Amino acid sequence: MSYAVISLGGKQYRVRPGERLLVDKLATDEGATFNPRVLLVGGDGTTDLSPTTTVTARVVGHQLGEKIRIGKYKKRTGYRKHNGYRSRLTQIEIESIGSAKKPAAAKKAEAPKAVPVPKAAQSEPVPKAAQSEPVPKAEAPKAEAPKAEAPKAEAPKAAPKAAAPKTEPDAEAPVRVAHPPKGYEDLTVAQIAEAASGWRRPNLEAALEHERANAKRKGAIAALESALAAKEE
Repeated sequence: MSYAVISLGGKQYRVRPGERLLVDKLATDEGATFNPRVLLVGGDGTTDLSPTTTVTARVVGHQLGEKIRIGKYKKRTGYRKHNGYRSRLTQIEIESIGSAKKPAAAKKAEAPKAVPVPKAAQSEPVPKAAQSEPVPKAEAPKAEAPKAEAPKAEAPKAAPKAAAPKTEPDAEAPVRVAHPPKGYEDLTVAQIAEAASGWRRPNLEAALEHERANAKRKGAIAALESALAAKEE
């Protein structure tokens, strides 16, 4: 069988058709083929040192090599340093050297032959007596005459409901108007100042409006405003 010596990445490899080997990482994509440089072709007792034969190789895949651990040590200094390195490799397969091709794969196993069926298992013929007997035909059912339907009695219509009398809207409730306390007109300014704290807010507001519109007593107005301010707090 012929062999060849090829050069890849500054290294030489002795290869044969169908052989796989790991080389330094190549720029070729996975699944693509390429032709490396051929240095020597030999086999069958002859060797060609300047060959014109081409070698066809295919990239199987890219992978990482085994990890190499590197350690550095200096005595009496406490210097220790560890590092690791993994080479980037490419696996290639040699498809052919010149016209020679890789050995063909073994032929696929032949499909099993069909087993003949014995005669006894075949269907037996139907006897003539069974064939001569006529098969009775099924009689079609007679169509019955449609029955006359009795007229349906109509239900009496319900009398129209009497319309309910419309109710008039309720009379609006009278709005309450606040007034000053009873006998406010007869009170003096001092009496208003004493009693204003016990009055409700609506009465105070009504008394203040009455005082501003009619009497206009400054003391009474001040007393009512202070009482209102105290209610707001």
